[in-house]
Amino acid sequence: MKNFILITALLISTLSMTAQESNVSLSGALPTGDAGDVTTFGLNLDLNYLWAVAEQFDLGLTAGYHHYFGEDIDLEGFGTVEAKDFGFLPIAAAARFNATEQFTIGADVGYAIGLNPDGNDGGFYYAPKVQYGLTPLIDIVLSYRGVSLDGGSFDALSLGFEFGL
Repeated sequence: MKNFILITALLISTLSMTAQESNVSLSGALPTGDAGDVTTFGLNLDLNYLWAVAEQFDLGLTAGYHHYFGEDIDLEGFGTVEAKDFGFLPIAAAARFNATEQFTIGADVGYAIGLNPDGNDGGFYYAPKVQYGLTPLIDIVLSYRGVSLDGGSFDALSLGFEFGL
């Protein structure tokens, strides 16, 4: 236990001495697959905190809120049913590889807590992404976001902006 505490303290102090970057991203999302059958559109807000661990490689943490709007579904013989909105709170580790000054490849991996509707327990969260720097503080981000749910998945393709803080 003492070794674990010592190693953790050493790791935290090493990371805090390296360059740090925080940013916020806002994106729109088009649900795909099963998610596209019950939702129409999504909005994602994410906060990232990254540490430079090598010249071109950053690691860190990300958290956010993802909201997907329910779709009206026509059921033959039953009429129209309105699907409920879906909400997730993803908490994940983040990795970014700065391939060039303007082009970045990355991924977020963690867990998305299901917030709504009732019965949405959340699941394993993954988000591979590519980013293109417009300015030193603004990137365009294209991402595929997925949540592995019990008995299925909730996936979406998102496009948005990331703003450096």
